[in-house]
Amino acid sequence: MDFKINDFEGPLDLLLHLIKESKMDIMNIEIEVIADQYMNFLKEQEKMNLEVSSEYLVLASELLEIKSKLLIPNNKVEEAEEEVDPREDLINRLLEYEAYKNITKVLQEKELLRKDIYTKYPENINNYIPENKEIHSDVSLDDLIQAFQKYYQRKLDNKPLNTKVTLKEISVSSRRSDIKRVLKKKGKVSFFELFPVSSREYIVATFLAILEMAKNRELTITQNDTFDDIICEVA
Repeated sequence: MDFKINDFEGPLDLLLHLIKESKMDIMNIEIEVIADQYMNFLKEQEKMNLEVSSEYLVLASELLEIKSKLLIPNNKVEEAEEEVDPREDLINRLLEYEAYKNITKVLQEKELLRKDIYTKYPENINNYIPENKEIHSDVSLDDLIQAFQKYYQRKLDNKPLNTKVTLKEISVSSRRSDIKRVLKKKGKVSFFELFPVSSREYIVATFLAILEMAKNRELTITQNDTFDDIICEVA
């Protein structure tokens, strides 16, 4: 036999190998045959001056004990009582070991696949944010969003039943130009005055234009008190 003790992960691994090599059903192990094969394997290892660990010897003694129980009839068992198969515990351990071994193979395959995948570690997003991105205003972005949501909800509540569909595209840049003209003419206006049209596209484009202009310091946004009107004026 070409196999050595260190070719197996333990005595159950060796026993499972012998069962498969003999093409036996693991649920119906021929203990007499397997025990002899197991003992012959250990003797071959000793002949080659290979050290056999104690765990292999423990399983060898267990196999011999099961073999002896099967060979010697037990007359003490009552007729009405079902005799317990002395191989049952060993079979259960072999089935459990085989299941773990199969799972290990799957995990090893996944580990090999994972080696071909490269993961980029997370970085600090602040490294990619330019320093001049803050809104030039004493009103926070949350304040503007809340004001925008309240305004938009009011527009939805007041929306007429019959609406006209338009295909005209409203861009952020065009709204910036419109807002600049209004501010140039009036100097300062209410935040809500900059939304003369109630269509969703118009409102969103206007809101984004205001944020972009505040970021670029083209206008300032102020509010004297919490519930006061929000004022936009030329920076």
